[in-house]
Amino acid sequence: MEDKYALITTLVAAIVLAFVLGFIASRIRLSPIVGYLLAGLAVGPHTPGFTGNTEFALQLSEIGVILLMFGVGLKISIEDIWSVRWIAVPGSVVHTLAAGALGYGAGLALGMPHVESFVLGASLSIASTIVFLRALEDKRALKTEEGRIGISWLLIEDLLIVLAIVVLPAIVGAVSTENSGVSVWTMLGALGITFAKIAGFIALMLVVGGRFFPWLIVQVAHAKSRELLSLGTLSLALGVAWAAYFWFGASFALGAFLGGLALNGSRFSHKVAEDSLPLRDTFAVLFFVAVGMLFDPGVLLREPVAVAAIIAVVILGKGVLAYVMMRFLKQPARASLLVALGLAQIGEFSFVLSGLGLQLEVMSRETYNLILAAAIVSIALNPLLLRAVPEAPPVKTPKAAAEGAASA
Repeated sequence: MEDKYALITTLVAAIVLAFVLGFIASRIRLSPIVGYLLAGLAVGPHTPGFTGNTEFALQLSEIGVILLMFGVGLKISIEDIWSVRWIAVPGSVVHTLAAGALGYGAGLALGMPHVESFVLGASLSIASTIVFLRALEDKRALKTEEGRIGISWLLIEDLLIVLAIVVLPAIVGAVSTENSGVSVWTMLGALGITFAKIAGFIALMLVVGGRFFPWLIVQVAHAKSRELLSLGTLSLALGVAWAAYFWFGASFALGAFLGGLALNGSRFSHKVAEDSLPLRDTFAVLFFVAVGMLFDPGVLLREPVAVAAIIAVVILGKGVLAYVMMRFLKQPARASLLVALGLAQIGEFSFVLSGLGLQLEVMSRETYNLILAAAIVSIALNPLLLRAVPEAPPVKTPKAAAEGAASA
């Protein structure tokens, strides 16, 4: 009976506990995210009492990432991304490589083998899409210059992580004594195929999808059924995300974003974004619950020094690197601080990479728990850190400026 209703019981426990603990956290002036993470810990396998199905929770949380990125694609145009390419592209690439090197060094200092340190560094180098985007929305900075930089930065990280996922098995094979025949050319070939497939998918979405998806939504809207429009929106977001993953080897998040981007600018795009908001919020909460379920709190007692070192890399190391990179690219102090603190956390793709390391048997379960500990602490602290970013000065309209000059 318990197995038969595992999905329902997990979903009910996760949502109810997330609501209760999120509300309590909000009342004591903490971020509700802290409550969501604690809810996951409460229904996880490492605490007494009811235990939810972690696999179901992770798959449900992936839907949250898909819907969130689809919504971002509906709001951010290609022109917005293109306008910040000279900042986001070099900033993201250099920051990801530098943060990865920092994590690699931390792994070696903690006595890990080279391959495990490499996987650790790669897992720590990327920020959580869902955490950063929620932070930008909370600060109403999604459509600002720094918001566009942050989103473009995340998208490039998404591409880098796809490449890392492709390359990691080849690297493991190359250093393994059983598979020493795997060469650099094999890795380069795998990278080239991945680049070609992703480029083909992007072209397909922007050229074909940019014409077909708006037409399709208009046809659905003509049926004058709110249910059909909502269902069509959900089908589009999930369908494109699945196609990106299954046929092109890209991530669900990238596929969903490009699907939303293809629909951007159509006369129903605002309606589509509005209708999908409740689902996006609900499944986004499940992402944080799933993170809490994975965490073994015993690692805090077993490896306190290692936990502190990994957290320092994520929050201090990544934050400082991002701030320096933004300032080097001649960005204002406020924008640099917002992007730096927004990137000072890790999340969903870190779990994908570290989980792959577990599958390939190059990462220990204890190192995996160190990454989860850093994720939970950095996600919980991130909204608090972002409060240190001053609010943007109000933009004066020409009328207000004229009135101010007259009064002077």
